[in-house]
Amino acid sequence: MNASRFLFFFTALLFCAAPLLAQTPTATLTGRVVEAETGQPVPGAHVFIAVSMIGTTTDTDGRYRLERVPIGAHRLYVSIVGFEPQPKDVMLREPTVYVFDFTLEESVVELGEVTVEAERDEKWLRQLEKFTGLFIGETPNAGVTEILNPEVLSFEEKVGFFRATASAPLIIENRALGYKVQYFLKEFEATSNRTRYDGEPLYEELEPTSPVQAAEWEAKRREAFMGSFRHFLLASLAGKVQEQGFETYSRPSSRSNLASTAISPQESMGSQRFPLDMQEVIKPGEAPTEKLLDFHGFVEIIYQGEMEDQSYLDWQRGPVRRRPGFQKSWINLERGPTVLDYKGDVLDPYGVTLYGYLAFERVADEVPKEYRPAR
Repeated sequence: MNASRFLFFFTALLFCAAPLLAQTPTATLTGRVVEAETGQPVPGAHVFIAVSMIGTTTDTDGRYRLERVPIGAHRLYVSIVGFEPQPKDVMLREPTVYVFDFTLEESVVELGEVTVEAERDEKWLRQLEKFTGLFIGETPNAGVTEILNPEVLSFEEKVGFFRATASAPLIIENRALGYKVQYFLKEFEATSNRTRYDGEPLYEELEPTSPVQAAEWEAKRREAFMGSFRHFLLASLAGKVQEQGFETYSRPSSRSNLASTAISPQESMGSQRFPLDMQEVIKPGEAPTEKLLDFHGFVEIIYQGEMEDQSYLDWQRGPVRRRPGFQKSWINLERGPTVLDYKGDVLDPYGVTLYGYLAFERVADEVPKEYRPAR
């Protein structure tokens, strides 16, 4: 099946879903952000829906209001310099007003780290380059994506271990997809075979300089979306996995400790491989708009709509060079069953661990949750 046929099927899927999406009820989120120690309001705090373009800041009384938030699974995130950020995973089931209050604990900034950042010595520059590759990615899109305020970053590096912290939100300009991103990085750690980061992005569309650039951005956004984890989940929920170009297999685990950073997914997976119908592992949830993703071991995902990029083969740095094939990934549930909503959003953003091609595509290849390819 060729790429044009995949495009047809996906366009048809969106066309069928368009009335539902257009009529999706929305909710309003409101609340107050205060200091834990004094109970005083915290003005100017960022309050936003993670991986979206919906955000605001608190007023002088510490209050916020987010309107037109689609019902379903979201991560509500609050952050301001000087306080520990606070996420809240919410499932909005009714088109009503929800009240979520936050109490923030003060954070301590180590002045020594700030001094190292300001010096920007050769070691810091090398560490910045390493962080950029691990966090922004190494795809062609990453080549035109820039962290505009790298001075807020500090690094710690030991043999086989690398950590980054940020004293303020990272401001990222993605000139490949046409987005400006505020990334609220809470934690970043990398070992020899795993990169893990905790934090949330807030997106803003850049203004195109011409219709040509607008068309280029739309084409790149579509390319980033197709084959992505969100695309896969939407296809799975619609029962259109094969039509959308995906093949799925069950790969039972041969090890009990899947979360160990010393074990690669290939080492954890058993030698057995069985064709898998995703409808077997997507079960009814607590509400009609929810599903439960539940499986053991790994699910292998092969996306036949696009070949691997050469940069992925370079990223793998294997001892034997090979030709690009179809994009292959694996997922597993380290925390057990996880809740999905009708939009392909996971209630616990860290409930699904990604490996392979899905892990290769990082910040430079991500689009906000509002994005849908144009028909």
